[in-house]
Amino acid sequence: MGLAHPPYGWRLNPGVRHTAQILADNGYTTALVGMQHLTDRGSARDLGYSTVLPVAPAYEEADATLALLGEFRGQSAPFYLEVGFEEPHRPYDFGGAQPDASLGVRVPGYLPEVPQARADLAAFQGAIRQMDTAVGRILVALDQLELTENTCVIFATDHGAAMPRAKCTLYDPGIEIALLWRWPSAGLGSGRVVSELVSNVDVTPTLLEGLGIQLPESTQGHSLWPLLTGYGAYASRSEVFAEKTFHTAYEPMRAIRTDRHKLIVNFEVSTRVDVPSDIRESPIYPLMPSEFNSVRPPVELYDLAEDRWEQRNLAGADGLLTLEADLRRRLLDWMRATSDPLLTGPVASPYYADAVSWLAES
Repeated sequence: MGLAHPPYGWRLNPGVRHTAQILADNGYTTALVGMQHLTDRGSARDLGYSTVLPVAPAYEEADATLALLGEFRGQSAPFYLEVGFEEPHRPYDFGGAQPDASLGVRVPGYLPEVPQARADLAAFQGAIRQMDTAVGRILVALDQLELTENTCVIFATDHGAAMPRAKCTLYDPGIEIALLWRWPSAGLGSGRVVSELVSNVDVTPTLLEGLGIQLPESTQGHSLWPLLTGYGAYASRSEVFAEKTFHTAYEPMRAIRTDRHKLIVNFEVSTRVDVPSDIRESPIYPLMPSEFNSVRPPVELYDLAEDRWEQRNLAGADGLLTLEADLRRRLLDWMRATSDPLLTGPVASPYYADAVSWLAES
């Protein structure tokens, strides 16, 4: 529904257990180094972590992670260690990160090909390099501690690049993310790319199946374990879903994406593309006025095979009404299955509840 940190205040629903809690209940030592987005930073232990270390530049988080791995190496209990990097959030010079154009800069088609874009992307790449170096140090430490074979390593991101028309949108640059797995002793080797539609909600059920831990009944994701290992039957997804309700403001939208098409339904009037505060810092933002000054349509339909960057809205087009109706039905079915609050009216934020409470006290 929205961000957890102040002043937004969203929380997991009561009774929903974080992966760290599930694993802690099954005998795992649990630790968090750095960022998480599910509660206030001071309340991270409530998610099931026995150890919580602060957000820091990636090289410092790598230092903290290596120290924890050394401790875990000497214990009999299995461990769950989550490392949340601030990089590559804006500002891109966090922790002294420097722009990096050593391998060139390629401006994606949803951004203008201008010097400002190249400079911003070079800064973005510098932040990524700082994070990537830290990840590399952690992987080397697993080798040195002889933990590699029996350790499942998952690298994932939670949204697209902090660029205009990417992060905080349901266009592909906003919802297309990284997801890499490695677990040698379980048969998850290197160098294989899986071309399937998958979702971040699939990560926890996949991990729990691989560990032999029963999934909570409320789990909505699909286990990718047969897909990753090649053992057992895997039912491919015919679609993935995406949603946003609040970020820095009320921006309710829902989407369904198939191999070829994307349908987005917008539930409130706004500009065509919402721009969160961090992306307003981008030098590219002032150069795209047509994207940010026009009104967002209620429905958007895109043919991703013909229009990769989702520039031509085909909603209501002759010849596509049957397709549009099918996608609309499937999106509605998913919203019903997940008890989406938008089906019963506008969603109020915790900020609203706090304001009403304050008025009542007055």
